[in-house]
Amino acid sequence: MSSERRGSLYLLPNTLGDVAPEAVIPAGTLDRARSLDYIIAEDPKTARAFLKRIAPTRPLQSIRVERLDHNTRPIDIPALLEPLVEGRNAGLLSEAGLPAVADPGASLVRLAHEQNIRVVPLSGPSSIVLALAASGLDGQRFAFHGYLPIAEAELVSTLKECERQSRKLRQTQIFIETPYRNDRTLAAMLRTLAPATLVCVAADLTLESEAVKTRPVVAWRKETPQLKGRPTVFLLLSE
Repeated sequence: MSSERRGSLYLLPNTLGDVAPEAVIPAGTLDRARSLDYIIAEDPKTARAFLKRIAPTRPLQSIRVERLDHNTRPIDIPALLEPLVEGRNAGLLSEAGLPAVADPGASLVRLAHEQNIRVVPLSGPSSIVLALAASGLDGQRFAFHGYLPIAEAELVSTLKECERQSRKLRQTQIFIETPYRNDRTLAAMLRTLAPATLVCVAADLTLESEAVKTRPVVAWRKETPQLKGRPTVFLLLSE
Protein backbone atom coordinates (compact mmCIF):
# COMPACT_ATOMS: atom_id res chain seq x y z
CA MET A 1 0.00 0.00 0.00
CA SER A 2 1.41 3.46 -0.88
CA SER A 3 2.16 6.01 1.85
CA GLU A 4 -0.48 8.36 0.38
CA ARG A 5 -3.23 5.97 1.41
CA ARG A 6 -1.88 5.42 4.89
CA GLY A 7 -3.00 7.37 7.90
CA SER A 8 -0.84 9.87 9.77
CA LEU A 9 0.51 9.64 13.30
CA TYR A 10 -0.06 12.95 15.08
CA LEU A 11 2.09 13.67 18.14
CA LEU A 12 -0.31 15.30 20.58
CA PRO A 13 1.12 17.43 23.41
CA ASN A 14 -0.52 17.32 26.82
CA THR A 15 -0.54 19.88 29.61
CA LEU A 16 2.24 19.79 32.21
CA GLY A 17 -0.23 19.78 35.08
CA ASP A 18 -3.63 20.99 36.19
CA VAL A 19 -4.13 23.83 33.74
CA ALA A 20 -6.74 24.42 31.04
CA PRO A 21 -5.49 22.89 27.75
CA GLU A 22 -6.43 25.99 25.77
CA ALA A 23 -4.13 28.06 28.00
CA VAL A 24 -0.96 26.24 26.88
CA ILE A 25 -1.82 24.29 23.71
CA PRO A 26 -2.43 26.07 20.36
CA ALA A 27 -5.97 26.07 18.97
CA GLY A 28 -4.90 24.23 15.82
CA THR A 29 -3.35 21.43 17.85
CA LEU A 30 -6.52 21.07 19.95
CA ASP A 31 -8.65 21.01 16.81
CA ARG A 32 -6.60 18.13 15.44
CA ALA A 33 -6.82 16.24 18.73
CA ARG A 34 -10.61 16.70 18.79
CA SER A 35 -10.94 15.22 15.30
CA LEU A 36 -9.17 11.90 15.96
CA ASP A 37 -11.00 8.67 16.77
CA TYR A 38 -7.91 6.60 17.57
CA ILE A 39 -5.51 7.52 20.39
CA ILE A 40 -2.40 5.72 21.65
CA ALA A 41 -1.46 6.74 25.18
CA GLU A 42 0.60 5.75 28.18
CA ASP A 43 -2.51 5.61 30.38
CA PRO A 44 -5.93 5.24 28.68
CA LYS A 45 -7.73 6.59 31.76
CA THR A 46 -5.87 9.90 31.84
CA ALA A 47 -6.02 10.08 28.05
CA ARG A 48 -9.81 9.92 28.17
CA ALA A 49 -9.81 12.58 30.89
CA PHE A 50 -7.77 14.84 28.58
CA LEU A 51 -10.11 14.16 25.66
CA LYS A 52 -13.12 14.97 27.81
CA ARG A 53 -11.57 18.32 28.75
CA ILE A 54 -11.03 19.36 25.13
CA ALA A 55 -14.57 18.33 24.02
CA PRO A 56 -13.92 15.97 21.05
CA THR A 57 -16.10 16.21 17.97
CA ARG A 58 -17.40 12.65 18.42
CA PRO A 59 -18.81 10.74 21.43
CA LEU A 60 -16.01 9.90 23.88
CA GLN A 61 -17.04 6.22 24.03
CA SER A 62 -16.54 5.92 20.26
CA ILE A 63 -12.86 6.91 20.47
CA ARG A 64 -10.50 3.95 20.52
CA VAL A 65 -7.72 4.36 23.09
CA GLU A 66 -4.83 1.86 23.24
CA ARG A 67 -2.06 1.63 25.83
CA LEU A 68 1.64 2.11 25.09
CA ASP A 69 3.81 2.26 28.19
CA HIS A 70 7.15 1.03 29.50
CA ASN A 71 5.68 -2.45 29.94
CA THR A 72 4.52 -2.77 26.33
CA ARG A 73 6.44 -5.57 24.63
CA PRO A 74 8.24 -4.64 21.39
CA ILE A 75 6.43 -7.51 19.68
CA ASP A 76 3.07 -5.83 20.44
CA ILE A 77 3.91 -2.39 19.04
CA PRO A 78 3.30 -3.15 15.32
CA ALA A 79 -0.36 -3.96 16.06
CA LEU A 80 -0.84 -0.38 17.28
CA LEU A 81 0.03 0.87 13.80
CA GLU A 82 -2.18 -1.52 11.85
CA PRO A 83 -5.11 0.94 11.67
CA LEU A 84 -2.75 3.57 10.21
CA VAL A 85 -1.51 1.13 7.56
CA GLU A 86 -5.17 0.73 6.62
CA GLY A 87 -5.64 4.50 6.27
CA ARG A 88 -6.81 5.63 9.72
CA ASN A 89 -5.24 8.64 11.46
CA ALA A 90 -4.07 8.31 15.06
CA GLY A 91 -2.80 10.50 17.86
CA LEU A 92 0.07 9.64 20.19
CA LEU A 93 -0.67 11.37 23.49
CA SER A 94 1.86 11.86 26.27
CA GLU A 95 1.06 11.96 29.99
CA ALA A 96 2.63 15.42 30.09
CA GLY A 97 4.34 17.59 27.50
CA LEU A 98 5.43 16.28 24.11
CA PRO A 99 5.17 12.61 23.09
CA ALA A 100 8.34 10.57 22.54
CA VAL A 101 10.51 12.97 24.60
CA ALA A 102 11.32 11.30 27.93
CA ASP A 103 8.31 9.19 27.01
CA PRO A 104 7.77 5.57 25.85
CA GLY A 105 6.26 6.69 22.54
CA ALA A 106 9.62 6.94 20.74
CA SER A 107 9.55 3.26 19.75
CA LEU A 108 6.18 3.72 18.06
CA VAL A 109 7.40 6.78 16.16
CA ARG A 110 10.48 4.93 14.95
CA LEU A 111 8.38 2.04 13.69
CA ALA A 112 6.03 4.47 11.95
CA HIS A 113 8.99 5.81 9.96
CA GLU A 114 10.05 2.26 9.08
CA GLN A 115 6.53 1.58 7.78
CA ASN A 116 6.45 4.79 5.74
CA ILE A 117 3.73 6.32 7.93
CA ARG A 118 3.69 10.12 8.07
CA VAL A 119 4.62 11.47 11.52
CA VAL A 120 3.27 14.94 12.36
CA PRO A 121 4.62 16.71 15.48
CA LEU A 122 2.20 19.28 16.90
CA SER A 123 3.08 22.34 18.98
CA GLY A 124 2.63 22.32 22.74
CA PRO A 125 4.47 22.66 26.06
CA SER A 126 7.78 20.88 26.60
CA SER A 127 9.14 21.15 30.13
CA ILE A 128 12.69 20.58 28.90
CA VAL A 129 12.62 23.36 26.31
CA LEU A 130 10.75 25.78 28.57
CA ALA A 131 13.21 25.21 31.40
CA LEU A 132 16.22 25.69 29.12
CA ALA A 133 14.82 28.90 27.65
CA ALA A 134 14.04 30.33 31.10
CA SER A 135 17.31 29.25 32.74
CA GLY A 136 19.67 31.74 31.12
CA LEU A 137 22.14 28.89 30.64
CA ASP A 138 23.71 27.93 27.30
CA GLY A 139 20.93 27.15 24.84
CA GLN A 140 23.32 26.46 21.94
CA ARG A 141 24.92 23.36 23.44
CA PHE A 142 22.99 21.13 25.81
CA ALA A 143 22.43 17.48 26.71
CA PHE A 144 19.35 15.86 28.22
CA HIS A 145 19.96 12.86 30.47
CA GLY A 146 16.42 11.90 31.49
CA TYR A 147 16.30 10.40 34.97
CA LEU A 148 19.48 10.07 37.00
CA PRO A 149 20.42 6.91 38.94
CA ILE A 150 18.63 6.23 42.23
CA ALA A 151 21.52 4.66 44.16
CA GLU A 152 23.47 7.35 46.04
CA ALA A 153 26.94 6.38 44.80
CA GLU A 154 25.80 6.21 41.17
CA LEU A 155 23.91 9.48 41.51
CA VAL A 156 26.97 11.30 42.84
CA SER A 157 29.19 9.78 40.15
CA THR A 158 26.76 10.83 37.41
CA LEU A 159 26.48 14.38 38.76
CA LYS A 160 30.26 14.72 38.80
CA GLU A 161 30.45 13.44 35.23
CA CYS A 162 27.72 15.86 34.10
CA GLU A 163 29.65 18.71 35.68
CA ARG A 164 32.87 17.58 34.03
CA GLN A 165 31.20 17.33 30.62
CA SER A 166 29.58 20.72 31.08
CA ARG A 167 32.94 22.33 31.84
CA LYS A 168 34.74 20.51 29.03
CA LEU A 169 32.13 21.15 26.33
CA ARG A 170 30.59 24.35 27.74
CA GLN A 171 27.33 22.45 27.57
CA THR A 172 24.21 22.81 29.69
CA GLN A 173 23.26 19.51 31.34
CA ILE A 174 19.54 18.82 31.83
CA PHE A 175 17.74 16.09 33.76
CA ILE A 176 14.46 15.33 35.48
CA GLU A 177 13.41 13.38 38.55
CA THR A 178 10.39 11.64 39.97
CA PRO A 179 8.70 14.41 42.00
CA TYR A 180 8.95 12.63 45.36
CA ARG A 181 12.76 12.37 44.94
CA ASN A 182 13.31 16.01 43.93
CA ASP A 183 14.52 17.21 47.33
CA ARG A 184 16.96 14.30 47.64
CA THR A 185 18.36 14.96 44.18
CA LEU A 186 18.82 18.68 44.77
CA ALA A 187 20.52 17.96 48.09
CA ALA A 188 22.92 15.59 46.32
CA MET A 189 23.66 18.27 43.72
CA LEU A 190 24.47 20.84 46.37
CA ARG A 191 26.79 18.41 48.20
CA THR A 192 28.53 17.22 45.04
CA LEU A 193 28.90 20.13 42.64
CA ALA A 194 31.47 22.92 42.83
CA PRO A 195 30.35 26.12 44.61
CA ALA A 196 30.51 28.19 41.40
CA THR A 197 28.56 25.75 39.20
CA LEU A 198 25.30 27.31 38.05
CA VAL A 199 22.15 25.34 38.84
CA CYS A 200 18.66 26.11 37.56
CA VAL A 201 15.60 24.67 39.27
CA ALA A 202 12.46 24.93 37.11
CA ALA A 203 9.37 23.73 38.99
CA ASP A 204 5.67 23.59 38.09
CA LEU A 205 6.19 24.99 34.60
CA THR A 206 3.05 26.62 33.08
CA LEU A 207 1.20 26.30 36.42
CA GLU A 208 0.16 29.06 38.82
CA SER A 209 2.92 27.91 41.21
CA GLU A 210 5.63 28.05 38.52
CA ALA A 211 9.09 28.93 39.84
CA VAL A 212 12.30 29.13 37.81
CA LYS A 213 15.54 30.30 39.38
CA THR A 214 19.22 30.06 38.40
CA ARG A 215 22.03 30.66 40.89
CA PRO A 216 25.43 29.22 41.87
CA VAL A 217 25.54 26.16 44.10
CA VAL A 218 26.96 28.26 46.95
CA ALA A 219 23.85 30.47 46.89
CA TRP A 220 21.46 27.50 46.73
CA ARG A 221 23.08 26.09 49.86
CA LYS A 222 21.85 29.13 51.80
CA GLU A 223 18.25 28.85 50.61
CA THR A 224 16.91 25.52 49.36
CA PRO A 225 13.39 25.29 47.89
CA GLN A 226 10.89 22.58 48.79
CA LEU A 227 10.29 20.55 45.65
CA LYS A 228 8.64 17.35 46.87
CA GLY A 229 5.66 16.48 44.66
CA ARG A 230 6.36 19.31 42.19
CA PRO A 231 7.29 18.41 38.57
CA THR A 232 10.81 19.83 38.23
CA VAL A 233 13.55 20.13 35.62
CA PHE A 234 17.15 20.53 36.81
CA LEU A 235 19.87 22.19 34.75
CA LEU A 236 23.54 22.85 35.46
CA LEU A 237 26.37 24.68 33.76
CA SER A 238 29.98 24.64 34.91
CA GLU A 239 31.93 27.53 33.41
